[in-house]
Amino acid sequence: MPAFDIVSEVNLQEVENAINQAKKELSQRYDLKGSKCDIEWDKKILTLVGDDTYKINTVKDILQSKLHKRGVEISSIKFSEPQPAGMMTLRQKGEINQGIDKETAKKIVAKIKDSKIKVQAQILDEQVRVTSKSIDCLQETIALCRAQTFGIPLQFNNMRE
Repeated sequence: MPAFDIVSEVNLQEVENAINQAKKELSQRYDLKGSKCDIEWDKKILTLVGDDTYKINTVKDILQSKLHKRGVEISSIKFSEPQPAGMMTLRQKGEINQGIDKETAKKIVAKIKDSKIKVQAQILDEQVRVTSKSIDCLQETIALCRAQTFGIPLQFNNMRE
């Protein structure tokens, strides 16, 4: 039976490459010379460090431009509000979201069922599997999901006949 999976994944190698490029640009930027601007990453959480709100927003803009150039969806990183840290600096944390959470998966399944397309959708861990007897129905479902915004980037994997 034809099927495909709806997933939300981030290529962590591309994230690491974008962070390295952003750090290099931070060290070369004239308007950031002598400041305590930095990006820290521990494979799950990004931490932006800056002297004030302007500099933290500059660091965030640089990072987002590098992520975009490397093909990483910016909406897959959820940033919190900047918090005061030691030595007169601010820290802003950003969490990289991998997988589809249960609430979003339920919204996706509900949207597919409301569309009356002849497919079956089921939630499997952090992905949604869609099956049908017709490949055309599966392609309609992909188009439907691409047209909607669920707050996370979606990819469509494992299309099989």
